[in-house]
Amino acid sequence: MKHLVAAIAAALTVSATAHAAYPEKPVRLIVPFPAGGGVDIVARGLAPHLTERWGQQVIVDNRPGAGAMLGAELAAKSPPDGYTLLLANTAHAINATLFKKLPYDAVRSFEPISLVATQPSLLVVHPAVPVKTVKDLIGLAKSRPNGLNYASSGNGTPPHLSAAMFETLTGVQMTHIPYKGAAPALTDLLGGQVQLMFDNLTSISPHVKSGKLRGLGVSSLRRSPVFPDIPTISEAGVPGYETNAWGGLVAPAGTSREIVMRVNAEMNRALQAPTLRERYAQIDAEPVGGTPEQFGDYVKTETLKWADVVKRSGAKLD
Repeated sequence: MKHLVAAIAAALTVSATAHAAYPEKPVRLIVPFPAGGGVDIVARGLAPHLTERWGQQVIVDNRPGAGAMLGAELAAKSPPDGYTLLLANTAHAINATLFKKLPYDAVRSFEPISLVATQPSLLVVHPAVPVKTVKDLIGLAKSRPNGLNYASSGNGTPPHLSAAMFETLTGVQMTHIPYKGAAPALTDLLGGQVQLMFDNLTSISPHVKSGKLRGLGVSSLRRSPVFPDIPTISEAGVPGYETNAWGGLVAPAGTSREIVMRVNAEMNRALQAPTLRERYAQIDAEPVGGTPEQFGDYVKTETLKWADVVKRSGAKLD
């Protein structure tokens, strides 16, 4: 019995030493979207701070495809040793219902680490649309059932489902025009081929500031510091409306608690850095942080919320 106790104690000592030394090599941070978007900016803002704290490089690895599913699958099937992390995001929660079958479980295949940041979307219209407020838009849409076209970056994407939630809460009916990505959708919106769109502030802000698009409402429950004069959609006449783009760190299921907490602690410290907060402020991303348990609950809540929207919208992807 004494030998067994000694062996267990020795194993725990080795394990603790190994975890204390983490990381001993570069860490891969998978971003399931192309470079340049809001999720990528959040990751690239965080990575240098973790690199500095750890003395090991944190490499941002962009793996876009299948609405963020390819990157998530790669992370889920990676060794649970702390050297592969995933910046999960809004699409992660949506995909749990949108796809009939995923090659991973959106909740059980990952260890939550922490919510990193949230970012609101903006409801915008082409200037030719004769509306100045959210209430104006609702009135126009009700007078023309399915007469207004809204663009999105694809069926089942956050812009699509943000509009679907708007339809449900207001009782309006509009026509969805899905595109293969945000860029062509925005191009057609600027050209007047479609009338409106929900999109993140990263890509839409310059066009609102230049007057090429008109901002009607912010999707979060707080006004945007970038556009303080634009009301939230909730306060503008759609009580209860709230959507946020978000990004949070997760690790493959089975990653040790010690490593999860080490990453969590360093990430929370990084989010206090003035340079990081300034970079996030440029895209109106709000640093959040918190515990693994808080983020785990957040992912479950988001998954349930978007499941309801997906079912109501009828969006499906095989």
